[in-house]
Amino acid sequence: MIKVLLADDHSIVREGLRRVLEDSNEIEVIAEAADGQAALDEAINKKPDVAVIDISMPGMDGLEVTTRLNSYCPDVPVLILTMHDEEQYVIRAIEAGAMGYVTKQSAPEQLVAAVKKIHEGRRYLTEKASEALALRVIRGNKSQTLTESLSMRELQVLRKLAMGSTNREIATSYNISVKTVDTYRSRILKKLNLRNNAELSRYAIQNKLVEL
Repeated sequence: MIKVLLADDHSIVREGLRRVLEDSNEIEVIAEAADGQAALDEAINKKPDVAVIDISMPGMDGLEVTTRLNSYCPDVPVLILTMHDEEQYVIRAIEAGAMGYVTKQSAPEQLVAAVKKIHEGRRYLTEKASEALALRVIRGNKSQTLTESLSMRELQVLRKLAMGSTNREIATSYNISVKTVDTYRSRILKKLNLRNNAELSRYAIQNKLVEL
């Protein structure tokens, strides 16, 4: 049996995903988590064979959890689960160290296959995700979008600000100072040619960087 950690902040979603996984009779969900810190703690304590991590969670997001898991538990491969079918998130997930990327819409059909493939030490990407990565390689940095110009941390801070988090809350989530968060915010506004948090939130929504 493949032992899985399932992290998503919605209990109903977790229940549905657990059913999909365990109905395969090859996978057992040995731990669940509703936020990023809990996901990290459960992975460290339970040592699952595969961690299925939602990208949007309270506290640390899925990208941060993936980055830290790669440091603390390099033997636990991560499958990113997300509402987003955007090129930006596919690329960021792989950069963070994820071995796979599945959207929640496709999870009923693809989740079991993705977990099994990742457990075998291979990557699992949807056709659309593979195309997005290929296009990124072909383009290189010659035609970066404004969003692509952001660093991983800047993108994370942008998402948190857009979802209404305060600078102090963001600082706590990522274990950085409030002053550092303010510096990131200034850089984001400058790179995206925005003036304030209201415009920042509008940009994030229009570019599907946050879930409504």
